[in-house]
Amino acid sequence: MDRYKKQRKKMVDSQVRSRGITDKRVLEAMEKIPRHLFVDEGLLNQAYDDNPLPIGERQTISQPYIVALMTETLQLTGKEKVLEIGTGSGYQAALLAELADRVLSIERIASLASKARNILESLNYFNVLVCVGDGTYGWKDESPFDAIIVTAGAPAIPDILKDQLAVGGRLIIPVGDRYTQTMMKLTRLSDNPDDIKIEDLGGCRFVNLVGQHGWKG
Repeated sequence: MDRYKKQRKKMVDSQVRSRGITDKRVLEAMEKIPRHLFVDEGLLNQAYDDNPLPIGERQTISQPYIVALMTETLQLTGKEKVLEIGTGSGYQAALLAELADRVLSIERIASLASKARNILESLNYFNVLVCVGDGTYGWKDESPFDAIIVTAGAPAIPDILKDQLAVGGRLIIPVGDRYTQTMMKLTRLSDNPDDIKIEDLGGCRFVNLVGQHGWKG
């Protein structure tokens, strides 16, 4: 564990802090969370490298910097209810669990959801609820959300997710074609779900957001 602790600190210093991430809570959480537990055993020596890694089912665990950027942009204080669309490995959910009050995460692939749930429970993240389903619908019964994070690339911003944001809530989502996207931040300004401030956070590349309000396979 000492070896991994040093690797985590090096990851945060060289890949995250050096690229402009300044939120102290995000930096401390990334130094704490054992990222190597969320990757396949055969990739342990790459767990803290500066790139995404495959996790099976044609899905990936995102590059540490991208995880940090998306998380910092949510501006979490510890009191929020957060919706994550695309649980994947569970690493992003663990980070959100450190920084928010409650996390609801939706994964369409049952095997990934089960594995992520087991790792999160083993790390005592009991404020995360992982469910299997089409995340492009959001989670209407639990809305509104203070923050929504989408960890897959969408062809457009689903209106149904805007509707589930609380006033002042933030939505982070990659939008573009199947191969390259732009990271977008939306902030809901009033009771009107169309009263939205949109910010461009730059280019990125994610796996496809598959579902009724995303890509159709």
